[in-house]
Amino acid sequence: MRRRSVLRLPFLAAGGTAVMTLSGCGEYGNVAPVPISDAGSGADLPDVRRVTYGEDASQFADLHLPDASIGDPRGVVVVIHGGFWSSRYDLSLGTPLAVSLAEQGWAAWNLEYRRVGGGGGAPATFDDVAAGIDALAEAGLPPSTLETVVTLGHSAGGHLAVWAAGRGRYGWADRVRLTHAISQAGVLDLVAGARLGGGAVSALLGHAPSSADERYDPAQQVPLDIPVWCVHARDDVLVPLEQSVDYVARATAAGAQAELIEVEGDHFVVIDPGSRAWRQTLDLLDTIDGG
Repeated sequence: MRRRSVLRLPFLAAGGTAVMTLSGCGEYGNVAPVPISDAGSGADLPDVRRVTYGEDASQFADLHLPDASIGDPRGVVVVIHGGFWSSRYDLSLGTPLAVSLAEQGWAAWNLEYRRVGGGGGAPATFDDVAAGIDALAEAGLPPSTLETVVTLGHSAGGHLAVWAAGRGRYGWADRVRLTHAISQAGVLDLVAGARLGGGAVSALLGHAPSSADERYDPAQQVPLDIPVWCVHARDDVLVPLEQSVDYVARATAAGAQAELIEVEGDHFVVIDPGSRAWRQTLDLLDTIDGG
């Protein structure tokens, strides 16, 4: 049976204040958060440990580990959930992916963070993602596991997954260096995202985004020094495919390694562990050194 234990790490995250809700997308339809106790297929699941990296109730991560019989994990995948950067949504959206990743031999770090309406927004949300990734250094993983650290994020989480790769340039610590980033239908251009309406981007930043927000906006941070994959469904009407198309074009023109992976389906197919789109994401991870 799956076990959960709680570890407390030193307080690594800085404080911050919030403002409030992604781009013109309404609500997340019929996607219901999955309680951690109910995630997965019902079979015995890998060990799960809850690790806190700060004093706020949202400053923690669930570490999903593969079965010990397979040896050390292949690497770490940091799962960053979406949900308009809003406190209405939580890391349970990423739990099914973390379970699947552990079944494939990865250590999955399902990261929670302060969100808009719950103490988040800029800079607190960004502080937490940076600190939460660095907390991997004290999570008790074998050193070889931390040689491959991949961020994987959906929608608003895709924005944070790619942002995290450049965080060190803008004053955030990057004790645990990323080796790859995967955006699943990510909001990678905040200025373009705000034009869609809805108010989520402006709520995250506390103002309408502009060229002055480079430190928060992946589109303005190219080129990154790690490979980025953008997995995006052709029929996504919530976050347009153009978000990924344009990011990849801009990144490659700047000399970065970036690739668009178009998949069939809608905004949520990429986070359905039973979908072909998720299988394609697992295949991407298989191409990474150490896989």
